[in-house]
Amino acid sequence: MAKLTKKRKEALEKYDPNKPYPLNEATDIVKKISNTKFDASIDVCVRLGVDPRKANQMVRGSVTLPHGTGKKISVLVLCTPDKEDEAKSAGADYVGLDEYITKIKGGWTDVDVIITMPSVMPKVGALGRILGPRGLMPNPKTGTVTMEVGKAVSDAKAGKIDFKVDKYGIVHAAVGKVSFDKGKILDNAKELLQTIIKLKPAAAKGTYVKSIYMSSSMSPGIKIEPKSITD
Repeated sequence: MAKLTKKRKEALEKYDPNKPYPLNEATDIVKKISNTKFDASIDVCVRLGVDPRKANQMVRGSVTLPHGTGKKISVLVLCTPDKEDEAKSAGADYVGLDEYITKIKGGWTDVDVIITMPSVMPKVGALGRILGPRGLMPNPKTGTVTMEVGKAVSDAKAGKIDFKVDKYGIVHAAVGKVSFDKGKILDNAKELLQTIIKLKPAAAKGTYVKSIYMSSSMSPGIKIEPKSITD
């Protein structure tokens, strides 16, 4: 059995690991038990009662967090020349097409979000094996394949995040930083959780939200009472 570190022991003394807490209290606890020397991310994990292997039970979407993620988002726009000025004006970090497709084929993926246009998807589609595993593949469902590239860039910079249930039926997402005040973390977490609830597939039977945990980087997870997210 792994030996508990001093910091982990101290963290476990501040709450009951077996007790589900209201979202409000869980946020307080996570801020108290975060002991990293850097500004840790605060993450939410939601285990859903779905079978991700079935297309009609896939849960996937995007949400713009009211207070952003606290992270500087790097955006690449792959577009035709007539859309380049729009993308640059909106704050895109990299704008172009063929030269960036060549760079990506060579292994470059140093961005957080890639936005493109429907007309250039045939070229971008060839990058699926590289971008897919990294969660960077543009998708119309998340608003990253669009003619409104300027709006897509602004949304990404403002704190729009994409999420997708993994093969274990779990959605993972960051909802801020430990340095955020409690109100901002609560607003962001509620926005994410309520969006996931709205996306419940019609084919999903039984309990949809099975469990919710909140944690910061390297901290234990705090179990959240699902009913509290709508309070």
